[in-house]
Amino acid sequence: MWEKRYATDTYVFGKAPAVFLVDHKALLTPGQTALAVADGEGRNSVYMAAQGMDVTALEFSASAIEKAKSLAAETGVTVDFRNTDVLAHDWPDQYDMVVGIFIQFVGPEERARMFDGMKRSVRPGGLMVLHGYTPKQVELGTGGPGRTENMYTPDQLAADFKGWEILENRAYEREIQEGAGHSGLSALIDFVARKPA
Repeated sequence: MWEKRYATDTYVFGKAPAVFLVDHKALLTPGQTALAVADGEGRNSVYMAAQGMDVTALEFSASAIEKAKSLAAETGVTVDFRNTDVLAHDWPDQYDMVVGIFIQFVGPEERARMFDGMKRSVRPGGLMVLHGYTPKQVELGTGGPGRTENMYTPDQLAADFKGWEILENRAYEREIQEGAGHSGLSALIDFVARKPA
């Protein structure tokens, strides 16, 4: 499915980073390491690299990775793009920051497994940064998988990261225009948490 979706000449979600990431630019510390999970066509990993971070990006679709490499070259940055199924990934490395933006392609059971791996990949004292949709997004229909169970709520994320220092956990609505894939009034959630040292 993802390969078919990304095998186009256009960037499905555009070339610009998620507005969320621009809003949280202060978190992107030059010289620190970051892991972008299910990074798609590279718009977010490339932006983080342009802020001076050492970025690794995981993505399943080979077509998306080719477009991401083109975007990195066009932007003049280097990203370590890895063709990986995140549901089969062994999460061997640790990073200062692990970022998941619109990675709601899995339901609760697979999400728990993916989050467990992502947690292991955050170094002690490092950050988990998530951005996605709340269940109301299904009604709005302006992006996302259209399955309520795949969406995030503040209570669910707080429970998923119990024991972490939660720095932000906010649901809100906002108009976004991020390619054809995310376009219109959207029910969003921002989540930032620090792993215990």
